[in-house]
Amino acid sequence: MGILEVKGVGKRFGGLAALSDVTLSVEENSVHAIIGPNGAGKSTLLNCLVGKLIPDTGSVMFDGQSVLGRKPHEINQMGISRVFQTPEIFGDLTVLENIMIPCFAKRDGAFRMHAFEQFSHEKELIEKSEHILEDVNMADKKDMHAASMSRGDKRRLEMAMCLVQDPKLLLLDEPTAGMARADTNNTIDLLKEINEKRKITMAIIEHDMHVVFSLAQRITVLAQGTPLVEDTPDNIKGNAKVQEAYLGESQN
Repeated sequence: MGILEVKGVGKRFGGLAALSDVTLSVEENSVHAIIGPNGAGKSTLLNCLVGKLIPDTGSVMFDGQSVLGRKPHEINQMGISRVFQTPEIFGDLTVLENIMIPCFAKRDGAFRMHAFEQFSHEKELIEKSEHILEDVNMADKKDMHAASMSRGDKRRLEMAMCLVQDPKLLLLDEPTAGMARADTNNTIDLLKEINEKRKITMAIIEHDMHVVFSLAQRITVLAQGTPLVEDTPDNIKGNAKVQEAYLGESQN
């Protein structure tokens, strides 16, 4: 049994079936990619995993506990963190302050600037945040305002904001979207390092097949809200139906 088990999940919006009988298993410490064309149900599935949507049918189990009916912050406290397609950071705060915020929110249950200003001076938190910055090669940027950074560095910062929470599962929604190839390759290297050294399980939604085949041990392909196939990258590459429908030349 995997650390994340999705069984028979269905979700409808009016007469549209966004998800239908979706079943997948994500093994602990692995990287599992979820791919498919626009409208395949990838983002709907991700929102079901983090409590933004409640499936109409099926179950979602994380580390032996159901996530259904829990609020997003409760799911986060269970050990699931999410990296959004557009980096969600506080542009008017420094890099170091951004990394402190998730720890404060986890303790306080909300983000309140007046309370955070006092909390942010705690020595233990500063040391932990600085250590995370070293891990993601951003120690020299800790005093920069986040808004002034490149998209690649903003993505790296958002990942650091997840890592400071010590997650068991990291959900990544198009983590390289809008990046130049150099930033994409740097992100791939960072994710490999996080997975291998920190043993953090990852589930990735991604259109860039270079990223998918560089990282994933298993791939689930969705088609119109239904799993088409789940297999290893090598077998996915060799699947003529998947190749024609979803990969095309983008894997090169």
